[in-house]
Order: sequence, then structure tokens, then C-alpha cells
Amino acid sequence: MDIPDYDKALYYTLWGQWDELLVLMVRTNDDMLSKKIQLFLHAYHYSLDEGKIIQSHDNLLYYLDHAMKYQPAIAMEI
Repeated sequence: MDIPDYDKALYYTLWGQWDELLVLMVRTNDDMLSKKIQLFLHAYHYSLDEGKIIQSHDNLLYYLDHAMKYQPAIAMEI
């Protein structure tokens, strides 16, 4: 079973598995997801401003929620 990157990112984010999230950031083909993960991990590890960390975490979760709602149209074969 192939689990989409968004499901993995959500799982890793909710359970605090930052190493796995970093690996996903490098391997994903979704540039926006990669950038959101990068911004969150950078804020988490280096920022002293708790508000910035929470904001980047919320931005990542918001992007994941938005991306997971998208369902591509399936071409009908005749």
C-alpha cells in the first residue's frame, strides 16, 4: 500500500517524529510540502520565538489539510 506524502507528513508532525519528517522533506516531489516542512523544522530547532514555531507548525498543518482535500478528476474511459 502506497501512503501519500501528505498522510506521512501529518503523522510525523502530530507524533513529533522530526527525523522522519526531514527525510520526507528531502524525498517528496511536492516542492510546497518540502518548503513548509523546512520552515517548520528550522523554526522548531533554531527559533527562540514560540509564536514563530507555532505559526510555522500551523502553516504546515493548514497546507496538509488543504492538500488532502484535493481530489484529482479521474478521466473516464469509453
